[in-house]
Amino acid sequence: MTPRFLPCALLALPPTALAAGSDVVGENLLWLAIILMAARLFAPLANRVGFPAVLGELLLGVLLGNLALLGLNYFESVRADPIIAFIAELGVIVLLLQIGLETRLKDLVAVGGQAFLVGCVGIAAPFLLGAFLVGPLLLPGKETNTYLFLGATLAATSVGITGRVFRDLGKLSTPAARIVLGAAVIDDVLGLVILAVVSSLVQAGSVSLGEVAGIVAKAVIFLGGSIWLGRLIAPHSSRWLARVDASHSMLFAQVLATGLALAWLAHAIGLAPIIGAFAAGLLFEPLFLKDFERPAIVREIEPLLPDDHGHLAARLRPILLRHAGHQHEHMIEPIGYFFVPVFFVLTGMQVDLRTLADPALVAVALGMTAAAIVGKLVVGLFARQAGGWIVGWGMVPRGEVGLIFAMVGKQLGVISENLFSIIVIMVILTTLVTPPVLTWLLKRQKD
Repeated sequence: MTPRFLPCALLALPPTALAAGSDVVGENLLWLAIILMAARLFAPLANRVGFPAVLGELLLGVLLGNLALLGLNYFESVRADPIIAFIAELGVIVLLLQIGLETRLKDLVAVGGQAFLVGCVGIAAPFLLGAFLVGPLLLPGKETNTYLFLGATLAATSVGITGRVFRDLGKLSTPAARIVLGAAVIDDVLGLVILAVVSSLVQAGSVSLGEVAGIVAKAVIFLGGSIWLGRLIAPHSSRWLARVDASHSMLFAQVLATGLALAWLAHAIGLAPIIGAFAAGLLFEPLFLKDFERPAIVREIEPLLPDDHGHLAARLRPILLRHAGHQHEHMIEPIGYFFVPVFFVLTGMQVDLRTLADPALVAVALGMTAAAIVGKLVVGLFARQAGGWIVGWGMVPRGEVGLIFAMVGKQLGVISENLFSIIVIMVILTTLVTPPVLTWLLKRQKD
């Protein structure tokens, strides 16, 4: 049964089965409880040793996903569970919606040219390195299509992990973060173009220029159209909805529904849902919130402030203004507390430590990982003013995107089991090494 039909299947179950806690629902509740609490316990442990919380969640996933090596098979079925997978997908969508809400479009436009250049180089360099140099060097005798898919996998970027590090450290407003976020969107678009082209080459033996142009046009129209049209509509829709109900629940519903709708639209036209969620976050400026009810803390404190411009009033008013202008971000945050850790824990659970048992395979994987890192660090040469090393390392993690690319290649028969294991190790290492390195670079920049 496919995930899209699962909600219908659940609704079709007898009410008594659901009330009693069927196998479908009941076990997932326990899994989620364990994942959520364990993630919250691991996050502060990671922070205490100087690592970001996301690394703790990833490592927790690695631990839970490999308990079978110790004879504990309880979590084996979690990795393939469609309900948990859907919740994890919601997690990364909510995360990118949050990042979009905290990013100002004018700041993103200000680094647009640089972000475009970084995104293009960030795709081209690792793709060429993997497909035409490192692939043939480390894995001689493979088909050309295999090398092309390997290059495509190395070209992928997972913005969720980098975005989480920037957000946890309060660095989303820095030029480096804006360049990475903008470049990651370009990366997603160009990465999907490469994946489509390589897949067509494998299946049909050729690909037309019209097909490539169609994919690019579709992505550009979606991104440009959704942001341009959305920002025209958002002020009017906010005002109209506020007339119906100016409460916080209406504002929350508008923001979250917009994020989910644009994520669906992006997926429907063949783009990554996270692109739609990020675009949705960019639509809502603090100015659009003026028709809705202000936060309770603002309503309670503002009348108590003196009319003059005394020292206390001067210090409190900017704080109240910030609460009033960012309340939509604060509303979405608790949703992220639940969904986002599930995504990172499930990403870590995809790691199979048994792949480390073959020294020859690990050696090739380490060489591939080095190429994957170098291919992305090159982009730092084009963003020196914003912090070249930070931008370069921000593009390094492959995460779930690299795994998706590899899975497509495996389904098409050009990625073997051994090569898939090599790619998985590369994805693991680039995903795990980036958070601590990026955290160190950002803290060092602050100093």
